[in-house]
Amino acid sequence: MKKVLTVGVYDMLHIGHIELFRKAKALGDYLIVAVQDSEVVEAFKPNAHLIYSTEERCFMVSALRYVDEVVVYRNVKDIVREVDFDIFAKGPDQRHSGFQEAFAWCEANGKQVVTVPRTEGISSSELKKWVKGLS
Repeated sequence: MKKVLTVGVYDMLHIGHIELFRKAKALGDYLIVAVQDSEVVEAFKPNAHLIYSTEERCFMVSALRYVDEVVVYRNVKDIVREVDFDIFAKGPDQRHSGFQEAFAWCEANGKQVVTVPRTEGISSSELKKWVKGLS
């Protein structure tokens, strides 16, 4: 059985996230989604203004049919060492130094890294701007 891991915040769950999960699940048999802990998001992205708690985001993600397991993570370079998986499915914008360390670890440990393309016309940042403009 091939296990796939993907990571993210998933605060404003949208069609782009669902497409990521669908495509990631198609890479294997079992999809593990790691949801980033709210404390970490708020520490490193103070302008993020999370809507949902870590627990609420995990609940929403776990309700999706493509997702087999949900775990909470603090940073990507550690979660790849803590979870049993074969393929790391990532978005094209996940490139910061923590991701670089995670990719290097994956390569050194026989884990495949696959970039899943973004869904055109949708992003959490743009969606939050749009919603803010409505008020």
